[in-house]
Amino acid sequence: MIQRYTRTAVSLHWLVALLIAGAFGLGWFMTDLPLSPAKLKYYSWHKWIGVTVFLLAVLRLVWRLTHRPPPLPVGMPAWQRQASEWGHRALYLLIFILPLSGWLYSSASGYPVVYLGLVQLPDLVGRDKALAGVLHEVHELLATGLLVLVAVHVLAAFKHHFLDRDGLLGRMWFGA
Repeated sequence: MIQRYTRTAVSLHWLVALLIAGAFGLGWFMTDLPLSPAKLKYYSWHKWIGVTVFLLAVLRLVWRLTHRPPPLPVGMPAWQRQASEWGHRALYLLIFILPLSGWLYSSASGYPVVYLGLVQLPDLVGRDKALAGVLHEVHELLATGLLVLVAVHVLAAFKHHFLDRDGLLGRMWFGA
């Protein structure tokens, strides 16, 4: 029988996944809208999601460092084990860096990040239009990179579930 991740790890995984999907969809939708109160509201929501993802990523990393993941299935080739390890490292890195790049972009643009409309986060850099342009591009590139990495992650999970039938996907699913 395959060993599973803890309920906390599973919950954090899927909550972060849903938030990332929401942030990506909202980001894609809002960027081409004309300037309006609705667009500003969507940007605020996007920022709130980003800050929440960052906070959950911190919690998730702490959980991961204090709780060993279940072992990978017996017989998995070494290259797949290495790909899994490096893929997860890259996912964690992007889950941390992407919200920070958005925060930096907001700071350089002169638009504060006010978490949930209640807590104004400090600016990480001063207002700088040229820097804001660069940070906007960086944020979009990182988002694209995360999207590609998530797609590979999902395809690998499906490969293990439908082709290899090794129970790997069940380790990160709810229920028995």
